[in-house]
Amino acid sequence: MSKIVSIHSFRGGTGKSNSTANLAAIVARFGHRVGIVDTDIQSPGIHVLFGFDEDKIKHSLNDYLWGRCLIEEAAYDVTSVLKKTGNKNSSIYLIPSSIKAGDITRVLREGFDFGLLNDGFQEVIDALDLDYLFIDTHPGLNEETLLSITISDILVLILRPDRQDFQGTAVTVEVARKLQVPKMLLMVNKALPILDFDALKQQVEKTYKAPVAGILPLSEEMIQMASSDLFCLRFPDHPLSKVMENVAKMIIA
Repeated sequence: MSKIVSIHSFRGGTGKSNSTANLAAIVARFGHRVGIVDTDIQSPGIHVLFGFDEDKIKHSLNDYLWGRCLIEEAAYDVTSVLKKTGNKNSSIYLIPSSIKAGDITRVLREGFDFGLLNDGFQEVIDALDLDYLFIDTHPGLNEETLLSITISDILVLILRPDRQDFQGTAVTVEVARKLQVPKMLLMVNKALPILDFDALKQQVEKTYKAPVAGILPLSEEMIQMASSDLFCLRFPDHPLSKVMENVAKMIIA
């Protein structure tokens, strides 16, 4: 049975899109058919990690929402990013949002039909026979993120070891519980290596009464890569990649 996985953070700058792309790629590498939808329509960017630029995007999520195409027509097969690390069943598709200034302005001015977005999730799951659909959400809490949380089978909340992140995540956890999300995982990102990760894990789990799937160290290599590639595929043996792999295993468990 297909599962919808929403990756969310209360604030921007947590590494949400990077985490979404890497987790989705790892799950696909395990032999699953995976889709990614960039619903951060106001500030899209996950396509960059897959080597996309504006010229390569014929149809986007925006086109589907404005009735210009079927949602599967906005899905691009990016399985090639797995290279030889996947197996014969591995597939990964990306539905990007438009990076065109006019399209972003239109979304900000007019909004879009959230019911149609919900329908599109199921349509693309059926059309592409997906095992997992990852949703890269817009930071914070708005109508779109509430919809994504509501329909999710799994919600991964990303936070940094930062007081503002802690406070905002508390609100999101409370909302997710009220919406009865079946499975919620926390992932702490950009933790300084000097921190006691075991103590931090205990602190976060005690604060939110939810499992911490992993704590990702602040990585100089990740910063140097500057979103030019999928870190976990380029550096599969890096400690950060190993943590990501464990989180991916918890998603599919």
